[in-house]
Amino acid sequence: MAGARQTVPARHQDVPAESASFHRLRALPDGPEKDELRRATVCAWLPMAHRLASRFRDRGEPLDDLRQVAAIGLVKAVDRYDPGRGKAFETYAIPTVVGELKRHFRDHTWDVHVPRRVQDLRNQVRVARRDLAQTLGGRLPTEAEIAGVTGLCTEDVRAGLEALDSYRTLSLDAEMPRADDGSCLADTLGLCDHALDVAVDREAVKPGLRSLPERERTILYLRFFRDMTQDRIAETLGLSQMHVSRLIAQCCAEVRRQALQETAGQPT
Repeated sequence: MAGARQTVPARHQDVPAESASFHRLRALPDGPEKDELRRATVCAWLPMAHRLASRFRDRGEPLDDLRQVAAIGLVKAVDRYDPGRGKAFETYAIPTVVGELKRHFRDHTWDVHVPRRVQDLRNQVRVARRDLAQTLGGRLPTEAEIAGVTGLCTEDVRAGLEALDSYRTLSLDAEMPRADDGSCLADTLGLCDHALDVAVDREAVKPGLRSLPERERTILYLRFFRDMTQDRIAETLGLSQMHVSRLIAQCCAEVRRQALQETAGQPT
């Protein structure tokens, strides 16, 4: 309508005045002059990127790292901005920089990778739990209370709560809660059972062992399960040490042959 006054949003002090630099940047061919203009343009808008980065400073990441991420987003915005579309650079750059910051938190700051949907649930649950705790006198809200505020179902709230523990993991040296003896998380982990390494082999040789004569089975049992020497076995069974040695070698070869045939699916 004629005579109507158009409202212009207030500009931040760290936003440079619009100029023809972007038109000139698009018109220049690749080379030192264009590189220098690109660098100067990025530097001019860098305070705005730092301001956007400061919005995320209370989320566990160092501010210097966030500023670097915001600068990357700014460079992408400068390279992709088309002044011919008529939009102000600030209108295009702000969502580009903020999107780069959000991608950084989504892809690089989680100790345990979780799907994007669960990350979004986690953010909704985190904000709702924080706000509800302020109105409940410090008491943590229940799943039902969080669901009532967020509009999520109970299962989604539970998934969001579980994701809260995925953002930062505990060290194995962390002390166990309510532990009076100073035990740490590593103390709850089981030890490696080396017997599992030979469990398959033990099962594979059982048929071959059963097919041996009783004397040979006794010799193998005394040697490998009772850890007796060949001299002691020979003395116990009234045999020579050389004969015991020969029987052990023959029995092991026979058991190995049958196990390999069984593995290959051949008849013994």
